[in-house]
Amino acid sequence: QVQLVESGGGLVQPGGSLTLSCTTSGILFEIYTMGWYRQAPGEQRELVASITRGEMRKYADFVRDRFTISRDDALNTVHLQMSSLKPEDAGVYYCNAIFGLENYWGQGTQVTVNA
Repeated sequence: QVQLVESGGGLVQPGGSLTLSCTTSGILFEIYTMGWYRQAPGEQRELVASITRGEMRKYADFVRDRFTISRDDALNTVHLQMSSLKPEDAGVYYCNAIFGLENYWGQGTQVTVNA
């Protein structure tokens, strides 16, 4: 059974930081491209950042230089370090694992940014 479990979401003030983590089981983690997506109320889910098995990183323009994605293949975990958070960064953040036609999602973790 494949599981992706996100953690680390919460309430933070504008300008603050959070680190999200996603721990997986049931997949050969090291071969998957891992990604973080977010979805604000009434909006479509959008890519925030991704990291390949070779640690090539891709970032959405709206988070470049503020967020950092990393992976720990030994722990089957991917992290998203978020800094200089803005109210528009709020939403549900989802972990994604993709390899070929295999595509898995976590249940999401809520990030709220306000004073």
